[in-house]
Amino acid sequence: MPDKQPTKLKRNGLSRVGGSGNGPMKKVGKMFELKFHLNLKNIFIGLFVLFLLFSLLSSLGDRASLLIEKPLTTVITDVKEGKVQNIEVEEGKLTVHYKGGEKFISHKEPQESLFKLLESAGVDPKSVEIKVKDLSVGQLWLGIISNVLPLVLTVLFFLFLFRQARGAQDNLFSFGQSKARIFQKDLPKVTFADVAGVDEAKKELEEVVDFLKNPAKYKALGARTPKGVILVGPSGTGKTLLAKAMAGEAHTAFYSIAGSEFMEMLVGVGAARVRDLFSNAKKNAPAIIFIDEIDAIGRMRSVGIMGGHDEREQTLNQILVEMDGFEPNTTVLIVAATNRGDLLDPALLRPGRFDRRVVLDLPDMAGRKDILKIHAKGKPFTPSLDWDKVSKRTVGFSGADLENMLNEAAIFAARFDKKEIEYKDIEEAATKVKLGPEKKRLQSDLDRKMTAYHEAGHAVVSYNLPHLDIVHRISIVSRGMALGYTMSPPEKDRLHETKSRLIEEIAMTMGGRAAEQLIFKEMTSGAANDIDQATRIARFMVMEFGMSDLGPINFGPQMDITEWGKQYMEQNAVSQEMQGAIDREVKKLLDEGYKKAAEILKKNKKKLDEVAAELVKKETLESEEFEQLMGGPKRRVT
Repeated sequence: MPDKQPTKLKRNGLSRVGGSGNGPMKKVGKMFELKFHLNLKNIFIGLFVLFLLFSLLSSLGDRASLLIEKPLTTVITDVKEGKVQNIEVEEGKLTVHYKGGEKFISHKEPQESLFKLLESAGVDPKSVEIKVKDLSVGQLWLGIISNVLPLVLTVLFFLFLFRQARGAQDNLFSFGQSKARIFQKDLPKVTFADVAGVDEAKKELEEVVDFLKNPAKYKALGARTPKGVILVGPSGTGKTLLAKAMAGEAHTAFYSIAGSEFMEMLVGVGAARVRDLFSNAKKNAPAIIFIDEIDAIGRMRSVGIMGGHDEREQTLNQILVEMDGFEPNTTVLIVAATNRGDLLDPALLRPGRFDRRVVLDLPDMAGRKDILKIHAKGKPFTPSLDWDKVSKRTVGFSGADLENMLNEAAIFAARFDKKEIEYKDIEEAATKVKLGPEKKRLQSDLDRKMTAYHEAGHAVVSYNLPHLDIVHRISIVSRGMALGYTMSPPEKDRLHETKSRLIEEIAMTMGGRAAEQLIFKEMTSGAANDIDQATRIARFMVMEFGMSDLGPINFGPQMDITEWGKQYMEQNAVSQEMQGAIDREVKKLLDEGYKKAAEILKKNKKKLDEVAAELVKKETLESEEFEQLMGGPKRRVT
């Protein structure tokens, strides 16, 4: 599988610095809060156990509730007939003992005496023994507790729920409070000196920080502080790092929050949190509010292809109102970051809100060298290490990729008990960052041979095409999801793509499938990723770059912000006839690329066999070994 430079790179997450103080009083407060929380929990559990215990004792003590009930008229009739031995009276409840040993219960009105009931029925009260039982102190308390305890437990249960739902700053009564972390005395220690590779963006932000630190000199000339700065760029290019550097340089209150933290399942919470955040920032002005991943709430409103969300739109509307409602020269700055600037609402980007749009891109060769120097601090490298060579090797790497690469190189060197980090450690780390770690899979001899010819096909085709980069490494050692790989990293930063180079890129990508058919007269599933890459390139050429017989027409869906406050959007309104023509042009490019690859391999079959055999033997070939097999260095068109 050829090594491709992806358009979007994954970024290592930059951890936010906590915003809590470490004073002794705060520690005591936290300990007291924890103990109170644990005590409340223990009290609640204890009372619940007591409630169950009293309920059990009450049910055991009230054994009469297990007896069969007889009507009072039947009991009086049985007394008249002499069947009843005695009657126990307890608060209107009658326990009737019959002479045969049977026992029943009955009830009477509380205000009526049993003696009067018997007399009115014509029964002599003295004909039966009547025992009147008074409530004991224990029974009295048991009744009180059984009635009061459920109410107390209910109150404590809701208090316990309130405490549990509280969280760091958000309890049941404070959903509308902002969840932003505030930094004042404990500002991040990152400064602009710790940022490299984005000099233009850094210069823009340094000027904004100077606005906050020295507003008087700008007010004297009638200038106002920019209300907002939005950082747009691929993942890992340093947007969050720049925001931290602003906080470290400005020495003002700094609020940090992610766009998704405004959202909640309750309607209106996002707008309330926005109001609370801006209110607190105004009180502590000058201040900086940093909203990371603002596209979570700042996407275009009421766009049919993306749908709408009332809560998100309410939150966005509130942000627009708050930013537009600032008084002139109010020293509260909004900094936002996103890697999807094309999705943001135009109202958010107009002057008076986000006045400055700072675009960050992948670092160039000089920028990569500066980034490497920053992240190389504290790590022992061999004195002979050529950092220019490392920066050339890492074309297409983001700042986060470079930091991760050096960290992986240090880990790799420590694994072998080295005292210094060498270039080969960095080389291994760079391959691991892009393709993943090595996997020693159990493959049959036929699988290894197929993989070797597949990768040799990529390399031989690339060697014979003048516009492609030099093959850096070929390997049949599995990494990530690939059984093998062919790396051809660019030797220098490339800002433009030509039609000639893209056609050769398609041919090189098809080299693996062409080699399989030439040698084995068979197709394998190993070319699936190659076909996907080649198809993407061909579709870009036809639909966006205008590099086909259809002419310079963009057939893709339009969604881009080209000017401040203006957005041009167009649905993919391509007719079926034109879509068919596009598909035919894409297939034509792919067929031409495959044909060219097959011709090269057929003409260089002997070299293909030699490279494949050497791969089966060594598993990995470096650039020098490969070119020696091919007969010398590659001739390139510069």
